[in-house]
Amino acid sequence: MAEVHQRIKEIEDEMARTQKNKATALHLGMLKARLAKLRRELITPKGGGGGGGEGFDVSKTGDARVGMIGFPSVGKSTLLTKLTGTYSESAEYEFTTLTTVPGMITYKGAKIQLLDLPGIIEGAKDGKGRGRQVIAVGRTCNLVLIVLDCLKPLGHKRIIEKELEGFGIRLNKKPPPIVFKTKERGGINFTYTVKPTHLTDEIVKSILTEYKIHSADIRLYGDCTADELIDVIEGNRRYVPCIYILNKIDQITIEELDILYKLPHCVPVSAHQEWNFDDLLLKIWSDLDLIRIYTKPRGQVPDYNEPVVMPRNSTVEEFCNKIHKSLLQQFKHALVWGSSVKHVAQKVGKDHVLLDEDVVQIVKLSL
Repeated sequence: MAEVHQRIKEIEDEMARTQKNKATALHLGMLKARLAKLRRELITPKGGGGGGGEGFDVSKTGDARVGMIGFPSVGKSTLLTKLTGTYSESAEYEFTTLTTVPGMITYKGAKIQLLDLPGIIEGAKDGKGRGRQVIAVGRTCNLVLIVLDCLKPLGHKRIIEKELEGFGIRLNKKPPPIVFKTKERGGINFTYTVKPTHLTDEIVKSILTEYKIHSADIRLYGDCTADELIDVIEGNRRYVPCIYILNKIDQITIEELDILYKLPHCVPVSAHQEWNFDDLLLKIWSDLDLIRIYTKPRGQVPDYNEPVVMPRNSTVEEFCNKIHKSLLQQFKHALVWGSSVKHVAQKVGKDHVLLDEDVVQIVKLSL
C-alpha cells in the first residue's frame, strides 16, 4: 500500500509541474488515467478486505440516509443530538466521536437516517485517521452534509471536497453525458454531438490505452473533460448531492452572516442555539428529492398519517413493490387522485409516474 501512495504522490507532483495547454493535454490525460487506476486500488484493495471496520457498519434504515462529514470539533455531534434526540458524545477536544452514531429525523412523514461520522483529517482518502472507513460510509448516503466551523477558514471546505473526490464521490454533480461501450474488435470509434474543446481523438486513445482498451464506442452529448471520461470508464463513481452546514453563526456578526447566505448549497446554523434548523430540514428534504404517496383502502378515507416515501419519478409498479412484492401478482389497475392525473380517481397502469402527495388505491384481480 505504501508503494501505491508513493506512486500517487509522484504522479501528482508531475501534474503540478506540468503547464496546462494544448501541447500538454495528451500527457496530462494519460497521467490522470494512471492516477485514477491507482486510486481505485486504494478504494478496493487487492484481496477483498477493506471492510467498514468496527463501528462503521451501520445498517441502513428509513427512507433515506444522510451522512455528516467534517473536521473534528465542528459541531456534528451536537447537531445530531439536537436534530434527532440521539445522544452523541461531544466535548471541546478533538476526535470525541470514534464510531458512526446513527439517529433518525421524521420530517414530512419521511424517516431520514442521520449519521454522525468521526471527524476526518487531510489525507483521509489515503487512510489517515480511519478516513477511508469514514468516506466509505459516505458513499452509501443519499445526501452528504459537510459541517464547517464558520469561525475557521473556508479552506477546510476545499480539503474535504478533495478527500471525497479522491474516493470517487462527486458532490453536486450529475453523471457526464457520455456513452461508453467496449467491444471485441473495430478499434476506437469516437463521436460527438457538440464539438469538444477538452478532448481530441489522441487524448481519448491515450486514456483508453492506459486501461488496455483498444476497441470501444465513445459518444459525447456535451463538452466533456478528460476527468469526466475517466469517471465513466472507471464506472464506480457516486454522484451525491451535498449541503454545506456553516455552524456556530451565534459567534459572528450580521454582516458576516449575510455573506455566508450568498454561498451556493450552504445553510448557516447554530447547533448550540438551535438557530435556522427549519431552513436546514427544508433544504435536506429538497435535495433528497423525495415524494410522499398516500394509500387509500377501498371504501375508506386516505391514510395521511403514514405516507409511502419514494424517490421522485417513481412509478405505480415501484409503489406496489415498496408496500409488498406480492401485490403486483394480483394487480389489475390503480386509481389515482392528485397532480399526476387529469381526472379524479383516474384509472392508470403500473407504468404511470406518480407525483408528490398523490393518493393511490390498488385494484386487485378478482379470483
